[in-house]
Amino acid sequence: MARRRTKRTPRNSAFTQRPFSEVRTPLAPVEMISADQVEVIHHTSLKVLRDTGLKVDSAVALDLLAGIGADVDRKTNRVRFDPALVEEMLKGIPAEFTIHARNPAKTVSVGGNSLTFATVSGPSFVSDLDRGRRAGTLEDMRNFVRLSSMLNIFHHEGGAGCEPLELPPETRHLDMMLAQTTLCDKGWQPCWLNSASRARDCIEMAKIALQTDDDGLRARPGIIGGINTNSPLLLDDSQAEGLIEFARAGQPIHVTPFTLAGAMSPVTIGGSLVQQNAEALAGIVLGQAACAGAPVFYGHFTSNVDMKTGSPAFGTPEYAQSVIVSGQMARRYGLPIRSSNTTAAACVDAQATYESAMSINACVQGHINVMMHAGGWLEGGLTCSFEKLILDAELLQMQAAMLDPLDLSEAELGLGAIAEVGPGGHFFGTKHTLERYETAFYSPILSDWRNFETWRDDGAKTATERANSIWKQLLNDYEKPPIDPAVEEELEAYVAKRKADIRPAS
Repeated sequence: MARRRTKRTPRNSAFTQRPFSEVRTPLAPVEMISADQVEVIHHTSLKVLRDTGLKVDSAVALDLLAGIGADVDRKTNRVRFDPALVEEMLKGIPAEFTIHARNPAKTVSVGGNSLTFATVSGPSFVSDLDRGRRAGTLEDMRNFVRLSSMLNIFHHEGGAGCEPLELPPETRHLDMMLAQTTLCDKGWQPCWLNSASRARDCIEMAKIALQTDDDGLRARPGIIGGINTNSPLLLDDSQAEGLIEFARAGQPIHVTPFTLAGAMSPVTIGGSLVQQNAEALAGIVLGQAACAGAPVFYGHFTSNVDMKTGSPAFGTPEYAQSVIVSGQMARRYGLPIRSSNTTAAACVDAQATYESAMSINACVQGHINVMMHAGGWLEGGLTCSFEKLILDAELLQMQAAMLDPLDLSEAELGLGAIAEVGPGGHFFGTKHTLERYETAFYSPILSDWRNFETWRDDGAKTATERANSIWKQLLNDYEKPPIDPAVEEELEAYVAKRKADIRPAS
């Protein structure tokens, strides 16, 4: 296959990035366990669902599960699933789907060998070198969305960065989604999907942004949702009903157990994967009970805790193992899968880099279709960092470049240039080199390849310091993606109305 020669788009003398494009891996997925061992996890998970079951604290969800034949104990809200029922409900779920962005050029496919990178979602705090770690604000959140829009390696606005904590908690999700739909023109995921009403807000705003109706959005999804089970073996009413709302609307949603080995799941990775699989399957079955054939897919978030302190650990070897095995489980069911770029580091340092590199490599090797938190995650997900966003963009862009197919055509093999130079010469001045030198190799976002003296004389800036300059330059260069003023006004009017509905004047 021909190597894709990309036209780079420099924003200034210090910043170069690849153009926006889907990433597809030509590599076979890594498999850490055998097909027989995949079946062991699958059948053990079915035993958990049959014998122990799952507590589901939603009357709506319990009615749906009873309706498909699950064993529902209304006194305890315990639901048990016959293995044959689970197997049957897993049939007919889409193996791939498309997320239609407000800008059609940024529409992406999810599933198969596609790799979608989404920015961080959920932190309450934000950090940068200038002001340190602090509570997230409205302007921080909006700036994070602006940067998500500017960085081409991110296919998906993953959750608006940090929460704006100065805003009322019952309505701040509306301000976050308004930023996602107006300051960025990529596909997006709501940060909060923890009630049916918030899920419906997301769906309604997606319809306005894409100028479509319920049927149109169902035919051409524009958002990705996600819910977490409350591990171990609990699905609360808010998560269950958010899942149901998205499934009925035909919007892709992943079911992601929060299984931390040693705390919320067994201390072994094998045991945690069994529990993760059981919880994920139960959520997927609920989504299918709400709407057969809905694009409900597999979510992974199994890691471990530090047994010395009880703190979550991320980017660990165990995390990488669980990523790759989870990819095998998702492929066993014919489903797309989401996982994450993670680190437990408290600042943007070597630890943040090597733990994220471990996570990203595992996601690429395991064919993770949606990498959430791919840009900006810090401190175990408590903080989004502007410098970490740039570091992650570099790590991801390098992976994307590594996956580009090599061009082995006759012209690219350079036989004539080899003959021209001969023994002991050099290739700097050959026609072959001069025709290609501008686009021959990967051009970094963050790395500084100058010699020591030049680097020193230019301020001896570390990668973190350079990242600080880059995100500031990006914000300075930011231009709001085009949006029809009438569409923006309609979005703003929806937000205003919903705020009034949620917080009526006293």
